Amino acid sequence: MRLMRPLGHIRVRPELFGLALLTTTALTLAVPPPLAAAAQPAPVRSAGTAAFTVEEQRLDRAVPQEILRRGGFDTVAPDFVRSLRGADSYAEAERAVARNGARLWQRAVDRAQGRGPARGDLSRDDDRPLYWARLALTRELRQWQPEFDLSESGRAALLGKLERSSRGQDSMDFPARGDIKGAEETKGVKRIVLTGFDPFTLDRDIRISNPSGATALALDGTVIRTADGPARIEAAVFPVRWGDFADGTVEQALREPLSRADLFTTVSQGRVGRIDVERFNGAWRGGFGDNENVSETGLVPVSDPASQPQWTTTSLPYHSIVAADTGRFPVYDNTSVTEIPAGGTAPVVRPDGPTPGSAARAGGGGDYLSNEIAYRATLLRDRLGLDIPGGHVHTPVLQFGAGNTDPATGSVTDPEFVRNRLDIIAQLRTIITVAAENS
Repeated sequence: MRLMRPLGHIRVRPELFGLALLTTTALTLAVPPPLAAAAQPAPVRSAGTAAFTVEEQRLDRAVPQEILRRGGFDTVAPDFVRSLRGADSYAEAERAVARNGARLWQRAVDRAQGRGPARGDLSRDDDRPLYWARLALTRELRQWQPEFDLSESGRAALLGKLERSSRGQDSMDFPARGDIKGAEETKGVKRIVLTGFDPFTLDRDIRISNPSGATALALDGTVIRTADGPARIEAAVFPVRWGDFADGTVEQALREPLSRADLFTTVSQGRVGRIDVERFNGAWRGGFGDNENVSETGLVPVSDPASQPQWTTTSLPYHSIVAADTGRFPVYDNTSVTEIPAGGTAPVVRPDGPTPGSAARAGGGGDYLSNEIAYRATLLRDRLGLDIPGGHVHTPVLQFGAGNTDPATGSVTDPEFVRNRLDIIAQLRTIITVAAENS
């Protein structure tokens, strides 16, 4: 479906991640104990270590526990505890963390792609077990007291390794040219990088799933067939946390894969009932609270800020994507931004993109982390001098079925919820195929 007219622009747009504003007041919950069942090993503990994070504090609520159990991921944390107890040195701990993180990511990918037992009655496409299981692991690691001396910087390094490995960020390895099984013509295999996000706005509805993360799990390591031949997809997911982005997690994870890619797509959850290819990305953080209930407002912090542009632009073949019949949701080329014009002081909505010399206040994808990952990835493309198509796609908001919309009384899944997520995944796969064929 083609964009027939400019669409209304909303200046502060957390709905571009799917839901309305939530309070950014920090949680004051008591620190809960790590996951452990009666027949499982007792949780490892340490004295005097940092308190659980806001995300980790949500873990013992009924819904996360149900998702872990029904997703078959409730044994992940106890298994991790055993691995930590067997580590007698930092090097052994590092290996245990990397092994368990990679195993968690691969288990989630295998489940999403139909390999091995489902280990639970949640649909295989569900991204939420991975999110909550990762938090169960980080919580155990945060409170671990090993027999050897472990500094807080050492613990932080282990937590970083666990985050990267359990998100697929350090396993975006493309096979050598000519080494994709079943490909009729492997010399011209295209290489595609795709990213998704964790669930977010969990204080509004802790049941929430993120179709961008589900798409990453469904497509990681898969080969799609295009009119120009096969294309291999490598995927990863990113946290909904301002601090991680400021620390350079996007650039660290994507620098090497992008340098070898033929195309990249960052994906997040956007508006209700539609898909948007975001034309312009802005260098501005709008302040909406993240998964730690932290708010950040100001310029996107990057290395070499002296050369930082206010805007970056998609190089995806948006005309071809919008024109193609990719699925049930209409697809738009979104050109709207909010800027402060050169010489001005007040924000102005521009339906046709930024004007010369303006300061960014929101890209087409808003002023939250979806806009920021698009900005960072396309800026990385430009700073590396890469002439490849890449940009951001916003999925529709993933909605529960009628009668299951109340977070307090609703179930964690329903048939319409699953159908919506499967349809979004399928349409994203087709959009990526169209992009590969027209690049």
